[in-house]
Amino acid sequence: MSEKDNKMEKIVSLCKRRGFVFQGSEIYGGLKGTWDLGPLGVALNNNIKREWWNMFVEQREDMYGLDAAILMNEKVWEASGHTGAGFSDPVVECKKEGHRFRADHLENLDSCPTCGSIFGEVKNFNLMFETQVGPEGDVKSYLRPETAQGIFVNFKNIVDSMSPKLPFGIAQIGKAFRNEIAPREFLFRVREFEQMEIEYFVSEAEWKEEFEKLRLEIQKWHAHLGLSEENIREYEVPENDLAHYSKRTIDFEYNYPGKGFDELAGFAYRTDHDLKSHEEASGVKMRYTPAEGAPFIPHVLEPSFGLGRVMTAVLVEAYTEDEMNGEVRSYLKLPAHLAPYRVAVSPLLKNKPQLVEKAREVFGMLKKEFGNVAWDDNGNVGKRYRRQDEIGTPYCVVIDFDTLGEEQAELKDTVTVRHRDTGEQERIAIAELKEYIK
Repeated sequence: MSEKDNKMEKIVSLCKRRGFVFQGSEIYGGLKGTWDLGPLGVALNNNIKREWWNMFVEQREDMYGLDAAILMNEKVWEASGHTGAGFSDPVVECKKEGHRFRADHLENLDSCPTCGSIFGEVKNFNLMFETQVGPEGDVKSYLRPETAQGIFVNFKNIVDSMSPKLPFGIAQIGKAFRNEIAPREFLFRVREFEQMEIEYFVSEAEWKEEFEKLRLEIQKWHAHLGLSEENIREYEVPENDLAHYSKRTIDFEYNYPGKGFDELAGFAYRTDHDLKSHEEASGVKMRYTPAEGAPFIPHVLEPSFGLGRVMTAVLVEAYTEDEMNGEVRSYLKLPAHLAPYRVAVSPLLKNKPQLVEKAREVFGMLKKEFGNVAWDDNGNVGKRYRRQDEIGTPYCVVIDFDTLGEEQAELKDTVTVRHRDTGEQERIAIAELKEYIK
């Protein structure tokens, strides 16, 4: 096993052991391609979403939020081309045991890599989950395979209700579903996932200028996540590989352990394809009316981020091993704004009421200020430090006898603050603790 493969195994093991990610339906043997986020996974996931929304929506004047329904009229997917061959993968099935594979992911189509039997013919497999709506089940719908179409069909609603000035964007975070033939690689390729996506509407004459601006914003976003430049590259998708709606696409790729560079985020220039398709199919005008001139269909730039892939990259980047006190230590070197807990508070001894009472007082103060604060009195202090290191908590605050002024009066109302990355400790006055941690 390579060192990179081993690193990914260690991360997956840590995620289960410490409550980040669990296999979906695990007690029944699981369901392939599904994962459940545990308490710390939810916290990390929410922190990523919060930071993304803040950077791309709240800190800008040209972005509008949306939360479109997962179930949509069947005609939406007909107009977008998802019901046809354009949203299908080539699949082959072996004739002996029925193992299925994506044909374009196999080097050899002569025999099944699992059982050695021959394959049947290559068929197109549509990736959408079909469902029925209504008491009679006579209305067909789909679990949406992407969030983008919810934005496009609401374009007119946003223009009419918000009167935005071009260029402007509509942003959405939400679930999408794809019936992957071969889900794999942890959170990388799954059947149920979450997207953070923007459709940015521009005039055709301005698309190159606005494309470059957003490209730089995506770079800033990856830096904000703590991803190193050497682990990210931009792949210019060649013209013959572009999606039918795209005139230019850049894939931002991350160097995942065991995989090498693979897609982290996509950035596409979709032209006016989507709005034009929905205008033709629905008969509703999808036009923007400028202050001067005739109404027109804007062109679209689309930055799209798969949250599972982002979270995986963040965990890979943060996973660190070093030596401390003569032992190998593994920990998550997460940026403070992403860590599930910003700080953990402990009494030196949990069987000393006066220490526990003071520690609870400090915990309550920090909990009110930051929210994501852990109480940890399980095991000795050394074990607490190792546990908090492993889940990425930047600071541990310990209330000891000096805090009470019992041993050194001048240290009364100070606490020990221990730093995750270095293991160093220092005394900080309780009155200064909030500002220090900020």
